[in-house]
Amino acid sequence: MKKDSKFAVIGGGSWATAITKMLCENVQTVNWYMRNQDAIEHIQKEEHNPNYLSSVEFDVTQLNLTNDINIAVAEADYIVFAIPSAFLKTELDQLTVSLKNKLIFSAIKGIVPESSLIVGEHFHKTYDIPFEQIGVITGPCHAEEVALERLSYLTIACSNEDNAKFLADHLSNHYIKCKTSEDIIGTEYAAMLKNIYAIAAGIAHGLGYGDNFQSVLMSNAIREMKRFIKKTYKMKRNINDSAYLGDLLVTGYSVFSRNRMFGNMIGKGYTVKSAQMEMSMIAEGYYATKSAYHINKDKGKKKAKTPIINAVYEVLYEQKNPKKVFLKLTDKLD
Repeated sequence: MKKDSKFAVIGGGSWATAITKMLCENVQTVNWYMRNQDAIEHIQKEEHNPNYLSSVEFDVTQLNLTNDINIAVAEADYIVFAIPSAFLKTELDQLTVSLKNKLIFSAIKGIVPESSLIVGEHFHKTYDIPFEQIGVITGPCHAEEVALERLSYLTIACSNEDNAKFLADHLSNHYIKCKTSEDIIGTEYAAMLKNIYAIAAGIAHGLGYGDNFQSVLMSNAIREMKRFIKKTYKMKRNINDSAYLGDLLVTGYSVFSRNRMFGNMIGKGYTVKSAQMEMSMIAEGYYATKSAYHINKDKGKKKAKTPIINAVYEVLYEQKNPKKVFLKLTDKLD
């Protein structure tokens, strides 16, 4: 890697804004792609994103803003994708420049619907990019607390330790601490699964379950996560590390969690469609639930025991009554 490596952030939402803020603490210039030209013009004039984390002020001389993804990708060595997984294929379909010589890091916590793959596997299988050039940025970390410069922790996963460390060094600052990991598959699956468990926590809250039940739900969720990941990609890992358990806890309990908020609305009686329309941000766990359910189901007799994922799937995709589903779930937890 070069000392003067250039960075690009793909996405205009809260997490993309937070990552751009982190990078601007350490590098001279960040290429920032977002679709919304009005938002670009607002940032150039007012020095903040009008739609997400508007309290974050940028030195616009550090930003190369563009609504052409090819410009952002072509001028960068390190590319951070921070867009909802449901829109990733649409954005990538616009690419005419090659990704082969790029180092790609996913800050996307979900499954690509069209391929039913986590983002790293999607880049590897669809674009023939070696895993050594693919990495994952995971928490526990909410964009809103990055904006407030509250102490936060990130895990940067890549099979190439030097690439992981290089990006970690460029995201670290006085309010961000980074560690590295080689478990690119496991950390990315964990980042996807914790959104499903956050929806479950939200549904339970909406139904009136209290803290006692929530603690049991989260305890069962981390064990379920361990079983699912082990069946999918077996390697030595400590499921209690912050990239797994920590990310699960912050997403399951935080007031900033959009997935918990989405689940809470479902528990209170909203339909899936009405809850989605009410929210201004994408709840990745909605798409992840369907993918995780079918990934596990397709394993047949070798599938993991996943009562929480199954319960959320029944509520979201089979339109079963949340109260009845969670009443049955309570007998499956310990």
